[in-house]
Amino acid sequence: MEEKFMKEALKEAKKAYDKLEVPVGAVIVKDGKIIARAHNLKETKMDTTKHAEIIAIQKASRKLGAWRLLDCEMYVTLEPCSMCAGAMINARIKKLYIGALDEKTGAAGSVFNLFEDYKFNHDVKVEQGIMKEECEKILKDFFRDLRKLKSKK
Repeated sequence: MEEKFMKEALKEAKKAYDKLEVPVGAVIVKDGKIIARAHNLKETKMDTTKHAEIIAIQKASRKLGAWRLLDCEMYVTLEPCSMCAGAMINARIKKLYIGALDEKTGAAGSVFNLFEDYKFNHDVKVEQGIMKEECEKILKDFFRDLRKLKSKK
């Protein structure tokens, strides 16, 4: 089941890739159904907060008519940053599934762990490594292609 939803998050990451956005995709699932999907739009919208996870949380909140995303799970292709991890805690996401780890800004264990190292009013369960190779590959390919584009200019 985890792979099914991570594949959907990867489809979102591909949309970001095609827009020259860092290819991160996220989906939110409730009762076995996707209720929100999103990809990075920081460059497109010129907005630091337009991470896939934040956009997905906003869409899910609108869909459910509530800011508390109780019993919802999120699948994201790259380990969330501290902003996104904090938003997941505040939104009451039940469980987070992560594809690739982010050794530079990851807040779910790579740089630090917002979900385990601190005590908050909500506990998000985390599972890492879902389709890890595929999630790492799209990022590596993107940055390789971006370097090629920049060298041509």
